[in-house]
Amino acid sequence: MRINKSEVFVLVLAALSFCVSVCMYPLMPEWIASHWNARGEVDGYLLKFWGLFLLPLIFTGVVLLLIAVPRIDPLRDNIEAFRKYYDGFIILFSIFLFLIHLQVILWNIGVNISPAATVPVGVGLLFFYIGILCEKSRIIS
Repeated sequence: MRINKSEVFVLVLAALSFCVSVCMYPLMPEWIASHWNARGEVDGYLLKFWGLFLLPLIFTGVVLLLIAVPRIDPLRDNIEAFRKYYDGFIILFSIFLFLIHLQVILWNIGVNISPAATVPVGVGLLFFYIGILCEKSRIIS
């Protein structure tokens, strides 16, 4: 089982998200803003530990699952046929999650960049790329 460059990149990015959390832990308030409404107002909080480590844990789990799918799929030739697009999606999704994590951290240290302005752009890019991914995929039986 070989690991490719895109998989190494996303695993390093996942590890980096944990490193950022560890480094920022002493600077964070006891309760961390973790959810914003559509107007960009905070309406949800998590304890410091969960606020810093929940997203990296989810990030790592999703990345490991996305890396495993081509290896465990009984019809792995389906994914191999559009593998470069699949790898591109994993990279884009990982960057999106990492940037969301950074935004939460920055907000809680006083850099108030509204998620209401940035998240829709990121989600839009993800959906655009998912459209490309769907176009390039095909079922081979």
